[in-house]
Order: sequence, then C-alpha cells, then structure tokens
Amino acid sequence: MAERPFELYDLKVEVVAGDRPMICNHPEGAYFMVEGENLVFSGTDRFPMFPLAAILPLLPAKQRVTDENDWMTTDAEVACPDPHCGGRFRITRLGRRRFDHAETTGLPEARGTPYWRKGADGG
Repeated sequence: MAERPFELYDLKVEVVAGDRPMICNHPEGAYFMVEGENLVFSGTDRFPMFPLAAILPLLPAKQRVTDENDWMTTDAEVACPDPHCGGRFRITRLGRRRFDHAETTGLPEARGTPYWRKGADGG
C-alpha cells in the first residue's frame, strides 16, 4: 500500500486566568495534552467536562496545519463556556507527529495496521 503521510500538531490545553474571577472548577495551570487522537491527562490534574465539551470540537482543527492568517493559527485562547466565569483555556501547538493514511483510516480498501498497534504486534 502506498504511503499517504500527513502531520498533526500535538497540543497542550491549559487553564489560564482571565480578567475576571474563575467560578468553575478548573484550577489555573491544570492541563491535558493531545497526541494524535488521544487526550492525555497528567496523574493529578482534573478537567471539568462542560468546558471540555466546548473545547473538543476545536482540537482537530487546531491540530492541522493552517494558513498563517487563519484564526486557528493566530488565536490560542478560548473562554470558558460559562458566561460568568473568567477562566480561559490556552491551546498551544507543540511538535508535529507524522501519520500514514493507512494507519488511521477505517476504509477497508485503504486500511493497514493501526499506528497505535505498530510494534505491539510486530506490524
């Protein structure tokens, strides 16, 4: 199968203080990472589900290479969805991770060994 590579940014999503008090349960400095399709939480950080639900739709777009003038490139902070909360979430692009289409697709005619199984089963 011919390789069809693409790259995604790894991301760090971190709670930062805004200009108003935070009223939701997201302590400043708490964070999680996005590595490929995985959300990776540190052993002690907690992240409330309502802000997470608001942030999730943005992450796949933020992982992709975008034009330098696209707001996904230039804007890094997202407000808490509670209009009374001053919490913000900074989404930082880190290094890029390379994937092959056959390792990530469910299309039967293009499917290969999933990237997360490579090495685990000799693939």
